[in-house]
Amino acid sequence: MPGEPHNAAIEWFGPAFDRLHPLLQALHRDGGALAGEIELRSGRGLAGVLGRRLARRLGIPLDRPRRGFRVDIVHEPARMLWLRRFDDGSELRSVFEPVGHWPDGHWLETTGPVRLRLGVDLDGGGWRWRLLGLSARGLPLPRLLFPRTDASKRIERIDDEERYRFAVVFSWFPFGELLRYQGALHAVPAVTAPSAVPAGAANVAAHCSAQRVTS
Repeated sequence: MPGEPHNAAIEWFGPAFDRLHPLLQALHRDGGALAGEIELRSGRGLAGVLGRRLARRLGIPLDRPRRGFRVDIVHEPARMLWLRRFDDGSELRSVFEPVGHWPDGHWLETTGPVRLRLGVDLDGGGWRWRLLGLSARGLPLPRLLFPRTDASKRIERIDDEERYRFAVVFSWFPFGELLRYQGALHAVPAVTAPSAVPAGAANVAAHCSAQRVTS
């Protein structure tokens, strides 16, 4: 209808956009910023070694089990821009571009030279990314050589306040869980300066190949 908000997320989901929780709808209609304290941890044994190497490649600080965290989200007609910031100054930036429409379409998430092809599952008002494929510098990479990624977001009530609960988990057979970070965030004032326009990903999940993880 005339005057209705329009952006890549609304267009891609179509009528299914209404299946998201109202707070997630607002975030992906108007953009915004979330912040709070998150938990970070790597696996045990060899999985921990690989997880810490992966974290370094992604710019995720693991020197403390809990950290302050913020994500700014900007919506444009043809893409989503995300910027994730940790309280030590580390940043993760990504651009999401839609292809087709839900449920058969997907998103292309670009972070540096790596591009992920992501499907979306909807459940209980939440949103879960599903890795369909990946490439680096334009060359397809076998999924077996890449850690499995499980990234999701939903709304959860905590102490009578609705929070944005997210979790990003990397695992790799046969090592098990390599790396995890998660938290329950609250809405904060968004960045408005053009120089601060973000680009970070709800799926920071998985931005390097197995060679880069083990090198």
